Amino acid sequence: MKLRTTMIVLLSALALIAGACGGSEPDSSDSSAVESTANIEREAEQEELEPEAPVETASGFPVTIESDGGSWTLESVPERIVSLSPTATEILFAIGAGDQVVAVDVFSYFPDEAPVTDLSGFDPNVEAVIGFDPDFVVLSNDANDLIASLTALNIPVLVSPAPSDIEGGYATMAALGVATGHVDETAAVIATMRDEIAAAYALAPETSIRVYHELGDSLYSASSFGFVGSVYAEMGATNIADEADADQAGFPQLTEEYIIAADPELIVITDQVGYTSDELAARPGWSEITAVKNGTIVTVNTDIASRWGPRLPQFIEAVTRAVAAISVGS
Repeated sequence: MKLRTTMIVLLSALALIAGACGGSEPDSSDSSAVESTANIEREAEQEELEPEAPVETASGFPVTIESDGGSWTLESVPERIVSLSPTATEILFAIGAGDQVVAVDVFSYFPDEAPVTDLSGFDPNVEAVIGFDPDFVVLSNDANDLIASLTALNIPVLVSPAPSDIEGGYATMAALGVATGHVDETAAVIATMRDEIAAAYALAPETSIRVYHELGDSLYSASSFGFVGSVYAEMGATNIADEADADQAGFPQLTEEYIIAADPELIVITDQVGYTSDELAARPGWSEITAVKNGTIVTVNTDIASRWGPRLPQFIEAVTRAVAAISVGS
């Protein structure tokens, strides 16, 4: 009725103005004006009778997301995101969704502006999570049956596990872009990463070398069947952990005897293993390993090496430069 009333008032005002300016002579357009007025009124009444169809937002919502957490339809852009995955946190801020993130877990300390809390992704507490009133939660795994608890509260969940390879990582990023309403920004980040990773791989020589990536003094390693090890496979290196990874889980535990016999030419450790490259080289029997003899033990940032995200090109570049240096020196 409001639209109809407004149009009638407007047309009446126009008629008064026309009458004041044009005198009392009849005009051939009067019948057209009356007909137009009737048409406008009929259209207004029709709009009042017919319910409005739902209108999608500019970001493409509603959208449906699927993961190990289930299938969810998000009606609008999430405004209160909780991330219990350091990798997902980095991605969210890189794709422009940082302002939507209200809380992250204790290990999501990058970037600096991430709202770090004492939330745990390894031992999550549902009461602690819902205390931040989230409308979307991102997890790396379903610890403590958190998915069921959040689902019971009708809180959408996206499980974003570590990918098995780089392409899987791009798919992970794309899913977060869709869920948060940042599809174009995510596509731009992925395109930049592809260029940077291609440039990093171009630094590696064509000759293959034997690589051992040590995750800690318990001698777990990263084989080619997991995300970290896939980086070495992509550059054509021979990963000594592959033969020991019979079930292709990605992270086999090796023995000192196995490592010494495999004789890696490059050993990669992280800056959080709790020991230095010199201490590793001093292990009994390791002096015969080619990488130890030649001093080709590389220490990389543990976060960059273990997390899928926009900083991955830095890890690849560090490794390919080390491989290139070995090739030149051999």
